[in-house]
Amino acid sequence: MMSLWVAIGGVLGTWARFALGNWVARKWMPLFPYGTWIINLTGALFLGWLAGREAVGTLSATWYALLGTGFCGAYTTFSTFCYEAFFLWWEGNRKKAVVYVATSLYLGLVAGGLGLWIGVGRI
Repeated sequence: MMSLWVAIGGVLGTWARFALGNWVARKWMPLFPYGTWIINLTGALFLGWLAGREAVGTLSATWYALLGTGFCGAYTTFSTFCYEAFFLWWEGNRKKAVVYVATSLYLGLVAGGLGLWIGVGRI
């Protein structure tokens, strides 16, 4: 049964990523890969919050499977991040590539940590 919850979360996460990614791309894509950047940072924040809720016992394993493994697993994307960083570099946008990688990694860690802090009730 747990696999079904993961699958349902995956469908929802895929849909959310597709919808948000396309909306952001229509507005800002030529400037910077903001869609993947926003998706990965919000996903890190949300997954951190879920982990915090589970740690303090207010989120069941079923909800964590649905939202953490399923939704966040499908919503966030490392492969697209790598492709976009490489493509920026390949096209000669080296400064944008470095900024994209550095801010994604740094802010991803900050977002995940902040989500965990919020999830365990420290904020």
